[in-house]
Amino acid sequence: MKPRIALIHGDPAGIGPELVAKLLAESEVAGAADIILVGDRHVFELGQEQANVTCHMRDIDAEEPESWLDGDGYPLVPMETILPDEIEIATVTEAGGRASLRNLDRAIDLVTAGHADAILFGPFNKAAMHLAGLNAEDEHRYIARYLGFTGYHSEVNMLDELITTRVTSHIALKDVVANIDQDAVIDAVRLAADTLRATGISRPRIGVAAVNPHAGDNGNFGTEEIDILGPAIQRAQALQIDVDGPWPSDTVFLRARDGQLDAVVTMYHDQGQIAMKLMGFERGVTIAAGLPLPVATPAHGTAFDIAGRGIANPGAMRKAFDILCRMGADYRTRRNS
Repeated sequence: MKPRIALIHGDPAGIGPELVAKLLAESEVAGAADIILVGDRHVFELGQEQANVTCHMRDIDAEEPESWLDGDGYPLVPMETILPDEIEIATVTEAGGRASLRNLDRAIDLVTAGHADAILFGPFNKAAMHLAGLNAEDEHRYIARYLGFTGYHSEVNMLDELITTRVTSHIALKDVVANIDQDAVIDAVRLAADTLRATGISRPRIGVAAVNPHAGDNGNFGTEEIDILGPAIQRAQALQIDVDGPWPSDTVFLRARDGQLDAVVTMYHDQGQIAMKLMGFERGVTIAAGLPLPVATPAHGTAFDIAGRGIANPGAMRKAFDILCRMGADYRTRRNS
C-alpha cells in the first residue's frame, strides 16, 4: 500500500503554501502516496493563487478516516488557525506561528492515531513560532516534547542521497569542543545509519569529520581526534557500522560528493551546512531524525525575500516528499509488524 502523508502548508506568510500547491500539481505525486492536507483551506487556496495552479480539495470528516480516500481531489482536514486578514506576506507574526503549531499538532495526532505514516510541512518560521509560544529550541524538539519522547534525536540534512548528522547543533561555536564526547559521536553515527536504512540503504557508508584543522595533525593542532573521535569510531565499528575517519573537514565532503560516502558526521552546525548548501541549496531536505515518526521539510526556510511572488523553486519540497514516501512505507511496515 502507498504511504499516507499528512501535508501542512507551513507559515502562511512564507513560500510554504506556494510550494505545496506546486507539489500537488505534479502529476505523479498522487500516485506515489496518499496525501492528507492539514490546514486552513484559504491558505492552501492562497498558495495555488501564488503558484498559478488549481488543485481540487474536499473537506473530510476527521472522525471517519476510513472514508478519507473516497472521492476525487485531495482530502483536507479543515483547520481554522488563522484569518485571511491576519496573513502578512513576508512578515514574522504571532498569527503565522500559531497556525504553524496548531497544524503541526493535528498532523502529529493523525500519525500517532495510525491515520497517517509521515508528516511533510512547508517551511516554518522559528521567530514566528516563538512569538506563538514555541516551548522548545526548534520544531523538532517541540515534536519530541509533544510526543513525550526523551530518546536521542537530531536534525539531519539530506542532499539527494547524501546526509549529514551533527554531534552538536544549535550552540555557540566556542562551546562545541566541550560538548563532544565519545557517546555523542556514536549517537550521531548511529542516527546516520538508522536514517539511511529507513530510506532503503541497507549498509550505509559513513565518514566522520574531524573537529580540528588537518584532523589535528597528529596532535599538533588539538588532540580531540586522538582522544575522542578515533576511539568512538572504533566503538561504532564494533557495532557493525561501516564508518571511518576522522577525516579533515575540508576534504571529507569531496569524498561524499564523489559517491564514496552516504553520510558525513559533522562536529558542529555550519561544518556540514555550508558544504551541503553549496552543493545543492535548492534540493536540500531537513529530516527530524530519531523521532518515533517520520518528519521532513525543505531545508531552505520560509524565504520571505521571494514570498508571494510565485517564483519559489519546489525542488526541495519534492525531494522531501520522495524521501517521506520511502520512510513512511518503512514506518508503516514496522508499525504493522
